[in-house]
Amino acid sequence: MKKIIHHIRKQSKEDRRHILHILIFCAAVILILLWVYSLGATLSDSDARAEISEDLRPFATLKDSITSPW
Repeated sequence: MKKIIHHIRKQSKEDRRHILHILIFCAAVILILLWVYSLGATLSDSDARAEISEDLRPFATLKDSITSPW
């Protein structure tokens, strides 16, 4: 690990910034994949689906009241 850090410190500022951007992008992709995986597990649960339907009911009522003519 020390060799890697020492090698990175020898690089120019622009190269270090590119390395930082690549590492941040990789971390973001990993987090998004974990989020999608956990979201799929949550949505496959029937209790969670019922809870989501209950949570969305007020929005459906609001949509109906906005779209219906007075």
